[in-house]
Amino acid sequence: MEPEKKSNGALIGLIIIILILIIGGVYLWQKNRSKIIENPQSLAVTKTVTPDDSASLNTLEQDLNTTNTNIDVNVDSLK
Repeated sequence: MEPEKKSNGALIGLIIIILILIIGGVYLWQKNRSKIIENPQSLAVTKTVTPDDSASLNTLEQDLNTTNTNIDVNVDSLK
């Protein structure tokens, strides 16, 4: 029986794939970063709140205020 030879092919392939992913990620990050620097208003929200949206938000807030969130658990007893 001949001794098995160790092959590092899988490890080298994995390292190459990881390097390609890292280089691609850095490239995309720099590309998006330059777009944001050129056009900082792209991050700003331009949509205004309409009266319908305001009414919906008020309804949700009232519902939140009427919801009983007391669960009657003594936190000190959980230790």
